[in-house]
Amino acid sequence: MTEPSPSLPALSLSGKPLANRVTQEVRAALSGWATQAPGFQPQLVSVLASSDPASLVYVHSKARQARKLGVDLQVRDLGAHATQDELHGVLRELSSDPGVHGIMLELPLAGGLDADAALLHVAHRKDVEGLTPANLALIAAGREAEAILPPTPRSVRFLLREVLGDDLRGQRIAVVGPGRTVGRPLAFMLNNRGVTVTMCNEHTRGLEAVLAPMDAVVVAVGHPGLLRAEHVQPHQVIIDAGINVQGKQVVGDAEAGLPVRAQTPVPGGVGPLTSALMYQNLVRAVKLQRGENVD
Repeated sequence: MTEPSPSLPALSLSGKPLANRVTQEVRAALSGWATQAPGFQPQLVSVLASSDPASLVYVHSKARQARKLGVDLQVRDLGAHATQDELHGVLRELSSDPGVHGIMLELPLAGGLDADAALLHVAHRKDVEGLTPANLALIAAGREAEAILPPTPRSVRFLLREVLGDDLRGQRIAVVGPGRTVGRPLAFMLNNRGVTVTMCNEHTRGLEAVLAPMDAVVVAVGHPGLLRAEHVQPHQVIIDAGINVQGKQVVGDAEAGLPVRAQTPVPGGVGPLTSALMYQNLVRAVKLQRGENVD
């Protein structure tokens, strides 16, 4: 694969074509189930325990997409005054309900509630966001075939393969941001594919020198403009998983238009594919619960 001249603009690595492909696969799976068992409709439950208006808007957006796909998405809004025990009880109830196939715990929770403790009460085979300790442990152990993988790190890996090729073995990739939802699971997921992974954080000294030999850089910190032109090289692929709201704009963690080989836009890069992969996770969850073969 030839590398572009530094004078050429970077390839804009959109997630929308991949998202469309994944969505078609999800529709095909749902259609197949509807044929085999008329009336069957996977049920996804979103659990809210906060007063965050952005979370409610996000949940309604998920509900609209679910309806288009033929998925029954229910919302359990416990409000901002829910106790930890009430939250745990609802999650245990949903986990044991055979009519519920997927559970999403919407973050952030209200102040005083412990998300890590709550996730212990979500059945890992219904954890469509791949955040439970059981799923993360399976990933870390190299047993991805038994796990449900977090959709944002999956989105990143999909996009990397679009430019670097399906076989990522031997690639050198830096992950800037060791967060639980993206950076940490992604590091294990890349390592499971034979990637040499370098983890960076806010204490990393000489970031420019650390990143210089990398084939790709993934940034997921939540700090707008963190990755700048002086940090990157013309041969690199930049995957920006950061989401930051500035006024009426959504921007990433990397400056737009970096002088690199390829860069994901924000919005339009990681986000659309992440959403599609969450519904693909629901399909996987149903198969795991039924004891069917999964890829």
